[in-house]
Amino acid sequence: MDIPILFEDDNLLVVDKPSGIVVNRSESVKKDTLQDWAEREYQISIRSTSSGQEIKDKKLNNSQRDFYDRSGIVHRLDKETSGLLIIAKTSQAFFYLQSQFGKREVVKKYYALVHGKLEVQEGSIKANVGRLPWNRKKFGVLPSGREAITSYKLLKLLRSPKRETLSFLEVLPHTGRTHQIRVHLKYINHPVVSDPDYAGRKVYREDLKFCSRLFLHAGYLKFKHPITEKVIKIESLLPKELEEVLKDCINN
Repeated sequence: MDIPILFEDDNLLVVDKPSGIVVNRSESVKKDTLQDWAEREYQISIRSTSSGQEIKDKKLNNSQRDFYDRSGIVHRLDKETSGLLIIAKTSQAFFYLQSQFGKREVVKKYYALVHGKLEVQEGSIKANVGRLPWNRKKFGVLPSGREAITSYKLLKLLRSPKRETLSFLEVLPHTGRTHQIRVHLKYINHPVVSDPDYAGRKVYREDLKFCSRLFLHAGYLKFKHPITEKVIKIESLLPKELEEVLKDCINN
């Protein structure tokens, strides 16, 4: 598994996750995950610590147990989404970083190509997001869902090979709900290009003809270092396959 590392020190690393890789292990995931990679590369596991000794559960508090259970992975990205993700090397760093996410102090920017022309160039979407009762694998805007807030800014208008208007956006999620950006953009009738879950089957099939994967990339992170409290800013360029899509759309 080739995982680019954009930042690393004794406390944490920031990786640039490729599209198609699942972050966390689960019973339904059979392939190698980013969590498997972190466990192998950095021995962040309840079974295999850096000292080579097994840790007994009774010696761990809840934060430490969570750190080992998640192999240091602080937050999540969808399988189809590429981009920046933080992995802590110590339980202290893990707890501090998760606290920043919980307090909404971490700044995350995504880049998305969506269907249609956004009439309002900058805006904010506030709509509760929850798991759909009739399809537990998908999420949607539900009154019973959890608070979710997403801001967006239009960067450029483009045209698909079939001459459909597309909008290239910078997107900032202020909360961290599963599938939040994808659900919110679908909610305002601008689904992300090549979204297998929320664009609709026919639209998705047509999108794949010019964009082979979900056009959503986590391209910017700003957070405080868990030890020094120095502000760290990291950027990730669009993957080559997404840059090619933009070029093809510009040429149209």
